[in-house]
This record gives sequence, C-alpha cells and structure tokens, in this order.
Amino acid sequence: MTKPSRTYRSELRTEQAAATRRRILEAAGACFAESGYGRTTQAAIAARAGVSVESVKAQGPKRDLLLAAFEQAFTGQEGRQPLAEQDQLAAAFAIENDDAFLDTGLEFMAAANRRAYALWRALTSAADSDAEIAPVLDGILARRRKDIESAVGLIQRRGLLAAGVRVRRRVAAELSFLLSPEGYQQLVAESGRSHREYLDWIRSMVRATLERMEP
Repeated sequence: MTKPSRTYRSELRTEQAAATRRRILEAAGACFAESGYGRTTQAAIAARAGVSVESVKAQGPKRDLLLAAFEQAFTGQEGRQPLAEQDQLAAAFAIENDDAFLDTGLEFMAAANRRAYALWRALTSAADSDAEIAPVLDGILARRRKDIESAVGLIQRRGLLAAGVRVRRRVAAELSFLLSPEGYQQLVAESGRSHREYLDWIRSMVRATLERMEP
C-alpha cells in the first residue's frame, strides 16, 4: 500500500482544522447565546466543543470568536461576503417566479434570525462594553443596510416596486426593521409565537410594504 501523498495529508489536515473550527464556533455561539459575552469563558467553550482550552485559544481572542460565531450562525458559513453571494439567497435571486422568489428569500432570513437572534443580542451587548467590538458591529450594520438595499434594487428591477433611489432607501429601511433579529426575539422568544407564525407575519408585512409602493 502506498503512503498518502503530501498533498493528501495536507488537505486532510486542512479539512480537520476547518471541522474543529466550525465545532468550536458552534460551541462558542451556544455559550454566548446562553451566558452572554462577559460570562462566557474559553474553558466553557472548550468543554462544550470537546476540545482543549489551547485549541480554543488558537482560534483567536474571545471577541473574534463572538463575531465569527455570529457570522456562521446567521449565514451558515463564516465570512463577511455579501448576503447575495450566499448559496441559498443566490438561488432565490435566480428564481423566475416572483412569489417563489420572495418566499425563498424570506425563508432564508427567518431561518437566519432563528439561528442568530440570541447571538445578536450578545453581540450588541458586548459592543457596549468592548471598544474593539463596537466598530465591528457598526460595520455589520452597514453591510446589512447595503445588503438590503441591494435586494430592494433587485425587487425594483423585477418590476415589483417603483424605481428610484428614494423609494429604494425608504423600503430598505422598512425591511431592515421588519427582518431584524430583534423582531424575531420579540415575537418568537418573548411573545411565544411559533417560527411558522413569524414567517407568515414577515411575508404579509413585506408584501404590504411593497404593495403600498407599487410601480
């Protein structure tokens, strides 16, 4: 039997390291969501992930773990690329039927908020106490506004909304409010609505917003 090539061994190590990082970020996200940023320790993350504390430390400082855990929870993968480049949303944007296009996009946002609303709460709270997190949070909010404006621009190009920068910005601001993680927390986590009820609600509200400004 031939020995594995160096390339194969290198690829295997890379895959194993990536899997370990994903597991650590999932554990970190669960800890931050349950205990908050300040009370979460690297030891707690390590215990939850089933790895050593040294393995957790190797992933970076705690604030970096919080940010990466949020990215992974919200989009399903780590990284700060535009939402339009995420596989599910990219597929939604390519759907020809307008109703299916809107429904698929809203299903993505509802699922993202379900995964990440508690982490978003931890992130915004941490920004109040950690000066290095605050500007990163500002960047996340700026990207969110840009992502939603881009989505509204696509809605305009599909003829579902009147054209114009003023309309795009106004509708983007309203959708940013409707689709926020805070909304999921208030309606589902605090008020007891089901995820399905939340999804039905954002569908009706988003459609009402678009219909109010029909082309």
